[in-house]
Amino acid sequence: MTVRVVVADDQTVVREGLVLLLGLLPGIEVAGAAADGEEAVRLARDLAPQVVLMDLRMPRMDGVEATRRIRTELPGVQVVVLTTYSDDESIFAALRAGARGYLTKDADPEALATAITTVAAGQADFDARVQLRLAESVTTPRRAAPDGLTRREVEVLTLIAGGRSNAEIAARLFISEATVKTHINNLFAKVGVRDRAQAVAYAFRHGITDSP
Repeated sequence: MTVRVVVADDQTVVREGLVLLLGLLPGIEVAGAAADGEEAVRLARDLAPQVVLMDLRMPRMDGVEATRRIRTELPGVQVVVLTTYSDDESIFAALRAGARGYLTKDADPEALATAITTVAAGQADFDARVQLRLAESVTTPRRAAPDGLTRREVEVLTLIAGGRSNAEIAARLFISEATVKTHINNLFAKVGVRDRAQAVAYAFRHGITDSP
């Protein structure tokens, strides 16, 4: 399956370079390119891509707001952030807005292609250093489960934060995939997140990880 992508970056050289690079990758088709967040939202509406590759710092409308609007108005369009910033504020803002992927601009073509295809398939993909930043941002000790989460829901959320698929969670907890989906739907509703990427951000903010 070919994944249709819109590229959004305000730097002409970077934007055109990404268009050229993505055009050379198998299974990826560049549908359009935007120079700012407003144009990214418009192209997402007009061109119906599966993925928007989104810079964060852009004029008129930044990548976080553009991501929020796209994910709200066009839930079938996924967003992969590609930025020079890997600070906590940028990462959490993007994930809260609905981004499913987060890479820094020194990512190699293979990592970029993997992120795009993974996110298009409905999964999340994060740069290893971004995962490390998320882990390092947890400075408070573990405490009682927040937002009324049950013990089982915390276990499921912990495994989501560890990058486990529904099938892997089911095998790990000795439950069916249907039961996993039920737990995920319940915990998403309780904590107010829309997808796995936001759930990962929530888990790290609240110290719900495999770390001791």
